[in-house]
Amino acid sequence: MKSEYQVPAEFLYTKEHEWVRVEGDKCRIGVTDYAQDSLHEVVYVDLPKVGVKVAQMQSLGTVESVKAVADVYSPITGVILEVNNELSDAPELVNKHPYDKGWITLIKPDDLKKDQATLMRPEVYRDFLKKITDKK
Repeated sequence: MKSEYQVPAEFLYTKEHEWVRVEGDKCRIGVTDYAQDSLHEVVYVDLPKVGVKVAQMQSLGTVESVKAVADVYSPITGVILEVNNELSDAPELVNKHPYDKGWITLIKPDDLKKDQATLMRPEVYRDFLKKITDKK
């Protein structure tokens, strides 16, 4: 476990360690630096299907590592517009670049304002991580 995790300021976060980056009328979703570090070496990413409607905190799929399998939950309600097919051949991108090349899906949100109210701002997520890592 690292002592300091990246928490980019322009993202929103969930308690399950997913991130959301708002890009106009779409939202890019992935797992945080903490999540990828906890999983260790990611060997497979089960991507959601394009066109499927997901509810907030519904499982989008899984991320599998040599150590564990973890669900990836949708931070927002909406429709899957795109998935990161690069992860099929290079799942390690989740470890190497969790906030850019390791993104998982792009979603068209139903009600972004409503969903944003339930997500953590970067400073709140940083405090949340500190509480978790201080316990270990």
